[in-house]
Amino acid sequence: MNETTDPTSAYGGSWYAATKVDAPQRPSLTADLDVDVCVIGGGLAGLTTAREVARRGWSVVLIEAGRLAEHASGRNTGFVLPGFAAAPERIIGRVGFSRAKDLWALSQSGLDYVRDTIADGAIPGVDAQDGWLYVSKIDNGDVFTRLAGLLGEFGVEIEGWPAEQVRASLRSERYFHAIHFPRAINIHPLNYALGLAAAAERAGAHIFEHSPALSIDPAGVRKRIVTPNARLRANHVVLCGNIQIAALMPPIAAALIPITTYVITTAPLGPRLAEAIDYRGSVSDSDLADNHYRIVGGDRLMWSGRATTWERNPRRYARALAADIKKTYPQLGEVGADYAWSGTLGNSIHRMPQIGELGPGVWLASGFGGHGLNTTAMAGNLIARAIVDGDQTWRQFTPFELVWAGGIVGRAVAQTYYWTKRLRAAMAERRARAAELAHRTRAADLAKDLANSEQARSSASVQDEARTESEAESLVPPAAEMQPTAESDVPPATPAAAQRRNRRQRREGAKA
Repeated sequence: MNETTDPTSAYGGSWYAATKVDAPQRPSLTADLDVDVCVIGGGLAGLTTAREVARRGWSVVLIEAGRLAEHASGRNTGFVLPGFAAAPERIIGRVGFSRAKDLWALSQSGLDYVRDTIADGAIPGVDAQDGWLYVSKIDNGDVFTRLAGLLGEFGVEIEGWPAEQVRASLRSERYFHAIHFPRAINIHPLNYALGLAAAAERAGAHIFEHSPALSIDPAGVRKRIVTPNARLRANHVVLCGNIQIAALMPPIAAALIPITTYVITTAPLGPRLAEAIDYRGSVSDSDLADNHYRIVGGDRLMWSGRATTWERNPRRYARALAADIKKTYPQLGEVGADYAWSGTLGNSIHRMPQIGELGPGVWLASGFGGHGLNTTAMAGNLIARAIVDGDQTWRQFTPFELVWAGGIVGRAVAQTYYWTKRLRAAMAERRARAAELAHRTRAADLAKDLANSEQARSSASVQDEARTESEAESLVPPAAEMQPTAESDVPPATPAAAQRRNRRQRREGAKA
């Protein structure tokens, strides 16, 4: 593996680190400050909140324990999608159709926010591309038809792709039907986060790195936050963290299951990549971890999967992910990985984000699961509006309260679920491929039988024609026999003609 970045650095080991834009390293907090809002956590949710609070004219400080977006926010595959990690049917089952539709509209507003921020702020190095294909590896067109109909009722802009259209763009025999989301985008998430930080600072926010919050005293109107070298006082505190916030707020981390996914970026593949994949958007061929991918850098594949509930060395999974690529696109041949890294996110039991007010002036934005790029933007806007304007839209998430995730036992159960889901998916895929092969074999046999039948009919027709010609020839004398050599050889046509000939012969004999 050819890693061109230091894997021990904040962003090391990832393709994003090698291609990130130049960004200043922010100072740590060394002086006490009094502000309106303190945001804890420098991921996408925290950066969006800080920016939107600052844009409304309030004073805001963001503190980050390490570097900005060094965890899941800067290490994901960059898919900006509508919706949530929870399936639409589950959301409907919990809050009803009308409220579920409103929630999906909020998720779309988060996607639109990312798109507009990129366009308005001219954030460099984001490399936004349109489109997301959600692909099936089994022949379940009826299921996709129902899902497409439900999303259409939600007002989502989608396209249903049959297997032929899917395989024309993704030249893999593993794939069948797909739902295309043309308004989704994929981006360089680290560069987006760094650009968002710069936009927040331009709006008036103050950002400090290497400044972990050691404790919070949420009592009273003015909350107190202690860092290693300074203290903060704020009317509002916004906690924007996942499992990394465990030491500060154990109940929040206990409500999340840590899920680590592994990502590789291949070596340049040249023209053969375009021959295999004629689609520049994002692709997901699973509800869970396996696999999500897109083209980056013109001729490389970024490929993710192999989720675990305990973080492991990403290099252990590079070969397995490369094997997944070969299984899906065997025409690419052997594929090498230039970069391998991992990202750990927090997944709630109900797979919906945790957004709301924990207590007076203490806010939470967490648990974004696998749809973090749109829902972090949504959450940052909801909380900023709630703090500054008193907006109550965030209450739509109150049905998705903090639920204890089960600790170590919960992680083990989740890991078993992932393994079981992967095994069942593989078995279903094999059955689908076998059924398709059997169908093709039957079709080929039928075509062969039809061809043989047609050939037999054609042969019989030729034989009949030959027999008819032979019979006709037996009824017609040969040409030589049809030419008379003397008058006597000509047979009489009628009895009268024969009598006239006999009389003529007698007269000639008498004269002689």
